[in-house]
Amino acid sequence: MAEPEAAANGAAEGGGPLFRRLCIIGLGLIGSSIARVAKERGDIAGTLVACDTGPGVAARVAELGIADVVETDAAKAVLDCDGVILCVPVGGFAQLMAEIAPHLSPGTVLTDTGSTKGSVLRDLLPLLPEGVHLVPGHPMAGTEYSGPDAGFATLFEGRYVILTPPPGTDPGAVERVTELWRSSGAMLETMDATTHDKVVAIVSHLPHLIAFTICSTADDLAQETQEQVLKFAASGFRDFTRIAASDVNMWRDIFLNNRPALLEMLARFSEDAQALGRAVRWGQADFIEDRIHRGQKVRRSLIALNQA
Repeated sequence: MAEPEAAANGAAEGGGPLFRRLCIIGLGLIGSSIARVAKERGDIAGTLVACDTGPGVAARVAELGIADVVETDAAKAVLDCDGVILCVPVGGFAQLMAEIAPHLSPGTVLTDTGSTKGSVLRDLLPLLPEGVHLVPGHPMAGTEYSGPDAGFATLFEGRYVILTPPPGTDPGAVERVTELWRSSGAMLETMDATTHDKVVAIVSHLPHLIAFTICSTADDLAQETQEQVLKFAASGFRDFTRIAASDVNMWRDIFLNNRPALLEMLARFSEDAQALGRAVRWGQADFIEDRIHRGQKVRRSLIALNQA
């Protein structure tokens, strides 16, 4: 029998699916969205396997019909698969890898959707079997909703996916993961894990930390004041509450697994916030206007890049 990699490559070259048998572990927003894309297109996976141990999740995935095979045992789910995508919170990667590593076939392409890449390399590489290709990835897309019903096939369209393959990764494996995301409508970037973690710390992790903090501050207000805050919440506060409604387990794990980069960006932000606070205290209008103009400049840049 041909190894999974050879079989899959041959199928792709002959017009068949990108992966002969693709397994998605974790059917939350991201995982279920990938599953929907794969089912709708038909050229990503010959057989799509979904695995989730959450209460009632596997049954719901089966009801939705977004996978060909549904499992609750990860070790069983990855058997004979030539592609595996880990879509669980990054804090569970080490334990999950210990479960599936003995059952991964040579030639299998292993990727993920975690928001921290240094921790992914730390937890997966030591357990990676010989001949299995690791191509870490991070789709920069999402909503505040979670679970298999939250996914939708257009989630990744026009959004960036960052790949952080370690040095020496098989180019063919990188290309297959790249094509998986291209098929989902995403734009691709490649960088090292350390750079990735610093970038997402400022553009994603720090904004979430601030949102959780602001909402906690509002929750600590005296009851009468809190009711007025919620009643007259303007768009800025509403945006913070939307971000703060994100999945608890996922964001706990992100904060803990991107600790150095997040703390560095938090320190920089704290210094800048203190500087703006001093300008407000001392009536330094020019400084305040400069910060507002810089914010407008960033917003214009986002709009120009179609990322707004």
